[in-house]
Amino acid sequence: MNELAASDRQVRELTGLVGQPQSLVSYHLGQLRAGGLVSTRRSSADGRDAYYSLDLARCAELLAAAGGALHPGLRLVPPAASPASPASPASPGRAAAAPVRVLFLCTGNSARSQIAEALLEALAEGRVTARSAGSRPKPLHPNAVRVLRARGIDPRGRRSKHLAEFTGERFDYVITMCDRVREVCPEFPGSPDLIHWSLPDPAGEGDSDEATYPAFERLAAEVATRVRFLLQLIDHRSPAAHT
Repeated sequence: MNELAASDRQVRELTGLVGQPQSLVSYHLGQLRAGGLVSTRRSSADGRDAYYSLDLARCAELLAAAGGALHPGLRLVPPAASPASPASPASPGRAAAAPVRVLFLCTGNSARSQIAEALLEALAEGRVTARSAGSRPKPLHPNAVRVLRARGIDPRGRRSKHLAEFTGERFDYVITMCDRVREVCPEFPGSPDLIHWSLPDPAGEGDSDEATYPAFERLAAEVATRVRFLLQLIDHRSPAAHT
């Protein structure tokens, strides 16, 4: 669960990371799936593989319920405001920490990574610099524009970019959002944290913009949840870890 909390993984990756036989890892993944804590998606890069994802929101619900059932004092409370947020200015004489830099990657840079970039920028309130790019960029999808506007985000000025634009830049986190781009993701200077979110292309779930819009809505909702947990991870870590 610790490994899946950090990144979506394949069974063979988990086997190596935890040092246990594949049969045992698969058994526990089955138990977690039965409990609604873990989900699986067939890889879009190789249909024979599957990626497992941990539902952090569901984990939070169950932990809160368990703590509250044991004792009122163990109820989970919302995390305190980040000391790096605009609501909590830096102490006098102390320079504000440089914004954490996050790069989102997918194949077309037309939906998944663009939505993640925009949502992270909106929620981070200046303490994170977000960028996005694709291995085969194509124009921003109309439904990506639509779901962003539905969330109060103005998509004007956003453009699709090739990942080559950023290969010489330093990032604190590089997040691949489709299985194909994970296979071709280049190395970035500074050894950023590499995270994978295995998300299907919503444009492939219908033959018209209207038909695919529900898939874009589901994607935006899932990305928003993941971005909120990413921000909590970023805020929890010391700024010194990102210099």
